[in-house]
Amino acid sequence: MSVLQELKRRNVFRIGIAYAVASWVLLQVVDVISPALDLPGWVTRLVLLILGIGLIPVLVFAWAFEITPEGLKKEADVDRTKSIAGETGRKLNYVIIGFLVAAVALLLVERQMRPDAAPAVDTELAAQAAERDGSIAVLPFVNMSSDAEQEYFSDGITEEILNSLASVKELKVAGRTSSFAFKGQNDDLRRIGDSLGVEHILEGSVRKSGDKVRITAQLIQVNNGFHLWSETYDRELTDVFAIQDEIANEILKQLRAQLVGADEVVAETMRTAPEVYELYLRAKQRIYTRDRGEIQTAVEELDNAIRLDDAYAPAYAQRGIATILLSDQQYGTIPHQEARRRGKRYVDEALRLGPESAEAWAGLGLYYDRDSEAAIEALVKALTINPNLIDASNWLQISLRNSGQMRSSLDILREIAERDPLYRPAFSNAMQLFDAFGLDDEAEQLLKRIEAFNPDNPDLYLARATRYMYAGEMGKGLQQLEELSNLGPMSGVEQVFLSIGLLGTGQPERAVTEGSVYFRPGALYALGRKDEAIALAYEHARGGDPESLFYMLVVENRNQELVNYLEERWPSLAAFANEYPGGDNGYDLMMTVALAYRRIGDETLADEALEFVDARMQRLESEGIDNRIFTASKASYLAMRGDIDGALDYLQEAVAEGLSVAMDPAVAYPEFSILLGDPRFDEIKTSMLENLNYNRRILELPPFDENYQARQ
Repeated sequence: MSVLQELKRRNVFRIGIAYAVASWVLLQVVDVISPALDLPGWVTRLVLLILGIGLIPVLVFAWAFEITPEGLKKEADVDRTKSIAGETGRKLNYVIIGFLVAAVALLLVERQMRPDAAPAVDTELAAQAAERDGSIAVLPFVNMSSDAEQEYFSDGITEEILNSLASVKELKVAGRTSSFAFKGQNDDLRRIGDSLGVEHILEGSVRKSGDKVRITAQLIQVNNGFHLWSETYDRELTDVFAIQDEIANEILKQLRAQLVGADEVVAETMRTAPEVYELYLRAKQRIYTRDRGEIQTAVEELDNAIRLDDAYAPAYAQRGIATILLSDQQYGTIPHQEARRRGKRYVDEALRLGPESAEAWAGLGLYYDRDSEAAIEALVKALTINPNLIDASNWLQISLRNSGQMRSSLDILREIAERDPLYRPAFSNAMQLFDAFGLDDEAEQLLKRIEAFNPDNPDLYLARATRYMYAGEMGKGLQQLEELSNLGPMSGVEQVFLSIGLLGTGQPERAVTEGSVYFRPGALYALGRKDEAIALAYEHARGGDPESLFYMLVVENRNQELVNYLEERWPSLAAFANEYPGGDNGYDLMMTVALAYRRIGDETLADEALEFVDARMQRLESEGIDNRIFTASKASYLAMRGDIDGALDYLQEAVAEGLSVAMDPAVAYPEFSILLGDPRFDEIKTSMLENLNYNRRILELPPFDENYQARQ
């Protein structure tokens, strides 16, 4: 193990971060109370000096000692197989988050206590202040060049200015995707301002000819159409970066006096040759589409950019992001782990060339995938550098969701939906999470908002499909997905939901040929091709997805084989749980592990596995998750605990909400075998079959009989 890995394992980095954040909070407390206590100025400096000196022994202590269930021990005396360093690390994460919350609270307190803060103003002044809202939307600059290909260039100029403005914390800047939704439309500025919730709009044009470029920009107040500022820039193309910085700083200067009261200077753009920059901009615009063909073209353009300038970090960062997005779990066809491996090389090079590149840190967060803690760390770093990097915000909420921090993920998605509702990935994710929380009204409001913006948006099909599926309307959800498939090739995410719909309505043949490759083992198993299904499931497990394999081994009563596979690869259940912490709506994977241990007679490890399930379920419940899938997971957990009445109560509730499966429920949920023979379970099975046949009727499919065979 390398020194870096060992530092991470011993939580040295986390303790250092926790100490730094706690120190900052302490300094803010001192700063806030000093005026009230009339303390001399040197007190703050003395506290800072003491805290700085204290960092060294804290880090040394973190390296040399470890917290164990028996108390504090020297690290050298701790058995690695019994180490709880991972659990301690997770607790430290919560400590850090707690201190950050305290920091935000202190900032608010400090703002209220600031002597120059005006405690009271008359109503007229208050109304004027409200009108001077520090909000702005940057509309796509119009391409005035004769070459339509220069559209990418003008869009790129727009985005760089937008990013620069978004780095000023006093400004509220509308998101890129929603601003770009008005591209090419000659809409009334008041309507645009109302739609985006902003008081000011920046618009302009770009005319590029040879090595010359003319950029015009004008800042407009929405409520009266008054031009606050306008300017025209004629420059050599080699000065395009300086023009971007100049425009952004000039806009900030104009807004500063009226809106933000800030003296900040907008960050400068990283320089390169004009032709490299143009390739980079065009590629970046293509990646935003999340269209497979466009991303593949972007890869070619980025390769050309890197060939022309092998020291331009943003091109490497976007090349890594594009590669990972082309995995078969996202928008392409490259096997997922292979896409990650290839993409990581470019991200690493971007970080080497530009250690403060927000795009590179975002790419690293995307790469980390299931390693939620590392992903969160990288994505927070990216957003610290560039708060307007919406991809990083979306990937951060996914990592928080994977780590069980559902409420934090929901908060980010709400913010994205408010600031940039037309951003594709977050729209779909927000709809899914609103449904997971049982927030029907919010989901419906967002759906209607997108329909009003863009009624032909293909993402509406997936959004409606997930709404139906969470409500138990599997047939209606599948109809939406089939309409979506008629529009062109489906993304990996869309194929996942298509597979769920096909398998959930008893169509495994179509799931094999049309659905996601990751659901193919289950589809093959449902068709009776068991050997083929298990062989493919082993292949998926080696690629990092053991769920299908574990399920099939338990159903086939090959429990020792499952246990052997797990114990050969993970030193403990804690290590396994750290890598696979559970899903949005429960912990089916660990439930399967618990069942395997119980069947081979190892009650100790079965109970340990169920403790992990219980912890996950309690965490999700405390976060506010409320849907039929989670309700069914509660039933599964209680069945494993032997609480038959409780399991039947929850299962009956889930079935009333539309739960159904296209096979014997005791096979779909092996833990329900304990319920066999109970009259209530027989009634529930009948209701589940009725739910299934209701969905099959919607699809004009023949009903299933009690043996789950289609009636002729």
